[in-house]
Amino acid sequence: MSQTKTRYRKPAIVIGRLEHEKLTRLAEGLVDRNPELAEYLLGELDRARLVDDTRLRADVVRMGSTLNYTTDSGEARTVTLVYPGEADIETGKISILTPIGTALLGLSPGQSMTWQARDGRIQRLTVQSVGAPGQAVQKAD
Repeated sequence: MSQTKTRYRKPAIVIGRLEHEKLTRLAEGLVDRNPELAEYLLGELDRARLVDDTRLRADVVRMGSTLNYTTDSGEARTVTLVYPGEADIETGKISILTPIGTALLGLSPGQSMTWQARDGRIQRLTVQSVGAPGQAVQKAD
């Protein structure tokens, strides 16, 4: 394999229609302050398959979901995907307006996604389990 950056194909993602509308408005409001992050979130929203919110499976990452994921480096984490005002890294609440938060949106267990950390490093995570909003999941080791 060459030493050039490895390209991964983005997994299919699913988002509820109402959540899609709310997140689109959030991203559009971010365009002037952080165009790069707004573009990333809007790109993910554009490629998502939309479903009626009542038909979205419980194991799909959405706002308020608590999930376990592992990284390629072997780190296991349990986090909850939240809106910016609720974010608290110390309690595992990850904002949708972070690169990792956007990368998690719409994924299901077994799916992997690459994302670029704020320091420029490309990282890869794999979702292990997802609890619907308000539903606990077993903490990752």
